[in-house]
Amino acid sequence: MKRIVKPFLLTISTIFLLLIIIYIFFSIKWKLDSAKNFDLLGDKAPIINVGGNSLRDLNKNGRLDPYENPNNTIEERVEDLVNQMTIEEKAGSLFINMIGVNADGSLMEVPNLFNPFSFLMGASSEKLILKKMNHFNIRASHSKENMLKWHNKIQEIGERSRLGIPITIASDPRHGVPNTFGASIFTPYFSKWPSALGLGATQDSLLVYEHAKIVKEEYKAIGIRVALGPMADISTEPRWIRVDGTFGEDFLINSKLTAAYVKGIQGDSIGINSVASMVKHFPGAGTPLDGNDTHFPPGIQTYPGGEFDKHLKPFEAAFNAGVSSVMPYYSIPKGITSEDVGAGYNKEIISGLLREKYNFQGIICTDWATITDLKPLGIIFKPASAHGVEHLNTDQRLKKLFNAGIDMIGGESLSNELSELIKKGEISLTRINESVKRIMKQKFQLGLFDNPYLDLKVLSVFNNQENLKKGIEAQKKSLVLLKNNQKLLPLKKEAKVYFHGFDFYPNSLFQSYSLENADIIIAKVKSPNYGKDSEYLMEKMIGGGDLDFLESDVNQMIKLFKSKPTVIVLNLKRPAIISKIEPYSEAIIADFDVDEKIILELIYGEFLPTGKLPIQLPSSMKSVLEQDEDVPFDLKKPLYDYGHGLSF
Repeated sequence: MKRIVKPFLLTISTIFLLLIIIYIFFSIKWKLDSAKNFDLLGDKAPIINVGGNSLRDLNKNGRLDPYENPNNTIEERVEDLVNQMTIEEKAGSLFINMIGVNADGSLMEVPNLFNPFSFLMGASSEKLILKKMNHFNIRASHSKENMLKWHNKIQEIGERSRLGIPITIASDPRHGVPNTFGASIFTPYFSKWPSALGLGATQDSLLVYEHAKIVKEEYKAIGIRVALGPMADISTEPRWIRVDGTFGEDFLINSKLTAAYVKGIQGDSIGINSVASMVKHFPGAGTPLDGNDTHFPPGIQTYPGGEFDKHLKPFEAAFNAGVSSVMPYYSIPKGITSEDVGAGYNKEIISGLLREKYNFQGIICTDWATITDLKPLGIIFKPASAHGVEHLNTDQRLKKLFNAGIDMIGGESLSNELSELIKKGEISLTRINESVKRIMKQKFQLGLFDNPYLDLKVLSVFNNQENLKKGIEAQKKSLVLLKNNQKLLPLKKEAKVYFHGFDFYPNSLFQSYSLENADIIIAKVKSPNYGKDSEYLMEKMIGGGDLDFLESDVNQMIKLFKSKPTVIVLNLKRPAIISKIEPYSEAIIADFDVDEKIILELIYGEFLPTGKLPIQLPSSMKSVLEQDEDVPFDLKKPLYDYGHGLSF
């Protein structure tokens, strides 16, 4: 035994020591680089008094330039600014990437040993100062005070840049109850809402409009001015891992809710009170071949049923609502265009469909990491989603994206490489200026050039009890009662319940009995996601695969459910196949990431269920394999059909 243990401990110790050495190396390097970077910054903008108004001299030249004057039109301000920008400043403005936020509100200038992704991000000052980037996506969820503190620090760096260009902060959704890896960020002081799929279950456009208005208020309070959403995709392929990010399977409902969201978060037009919406994933990501997530090869959207046009409808609704930005997807829209390349690289999709057919004049931003691999500590976490252009190098991919008509590139920080291509004449400055003007126009519209800073007073929005109540009401409306034999529900208060699979600790209101002493079982069952065998860590983490449960799990559930009358709470992230366990339940509730306390309030009859199933639930994997990826409502004999929903 000692012969085994000793070498094992030695190996572990060596690995630990190596990690410490790597961390110390990066820390020292980043600190030294950081100090050099900050030395390059200028002073804060001096104040100039003009006509009794105190205005900032952003370029520090002692006079008020047209772009600094809020009395000029936005077009005049944009034109003047872009004419003053260097090639490097223009190139930096065309990328948006992740940036770290320390828990104390300071800039992330050294890596965090407990966060391997911080090694990928690099020092904040490198992107801000050296690469001259001014758009970032944040995933941090620290205290509201420290998030505000960080926001003001980063805006000060923007102000101290040569032209004083402010920083635009974007975020994925933050209003869910749990996290969804790579798609949402739990932020405890935000109001809590069901998933997008749950909002689809309400079919209530006014509710979604109110939701988006509250998202806007809460985002703005910590400096987020671009929402990376909504997902306008219709979920016609049940195996897709991102079904819960959509409003469901019906393109008409999706269109109505997408438009409501855009109007709620932006207002009637983009202005200082707006959060800009970036609708995604054009031209529709809900049709992946065999359900395979197209972050990864082969990266194909397929249309065997010929329903491509249906998937465009929610995007058309977003355009009509005035959406400011669009995110094309990674995947190849197979058979739709003459060239089989990912949508971001596809000139027929970007310049043809978006610009010419729909006359979209806003910002077109790629999805994340379409050019380079994500490799923290040298391990490929996610390969570049360069579908159809795998043979091209970095420079060639950059040229192809801008030639297609892209304005901004997500998840990359290749400003130096782009600068060189512009200087060599391989990408025309005229083409680059078009994109820079669109991007700067949005900053002016949002009022960032005139005042990007936040006051502590804005945090009072988080004390708004009405917003919290609306989130709770939405969660209630999203719950769908699928089955209720012998009117078991609402459950009588005196019933002795055994809770299974819940995350909460039962309190006095919901006492949990032992299985032996209970009258009823309430069991929470999550959609199957057993992961995928993949060489890529991210694909392993997000999972996917078949929609039925492992036989061993089915047998365990049947054994439990046969012992007592059972209420199943089915947490739906994808359309789970529950045919084998459904007969052993008396009642089933579909849950879309709703607070467990609210679910139990429904079970005990404190409110009536009103939600309608926003997707079909398949009866078998055979029916899933037989359906067409692009066709809605085409499952044969679904166990529960779209729109199904009971009440008491």
